[in-house]
Amino acid sequence: MYVILVYDTAVERNPKVLKACRKYLHWTQRSHFQGELSTAQYRALMATLNATIDPEHDSIVAYTTRSPESVQSTTLGQNLGGPGDIL
Repeated sequence: MYVILVYDTAVERNPKVLKACRKYLHWTQRSHFQGELSTAQYRALMATLNATIDPEHDSIVAYTTRSPESVQSTTLGQNLGGPGDIL
């Protein structure tokens, strides 16, 4: 599946969320990641993030689709990220 994930978390939890996202996805912008994941990888990522965030204050939204070809996007300004190496 193709995953687009965005997060808005408290500054003290940002490093852990960033690290978890970089383990599985490509960084696109400050709090935006995307990439191909297996179902098992997606479940592992979401479990890690769920254990990391404070659900009373943080928000993570993951959009899933079958392939990147079914997603159309437009970038205005600089293209900050890309399909670099996943850590």
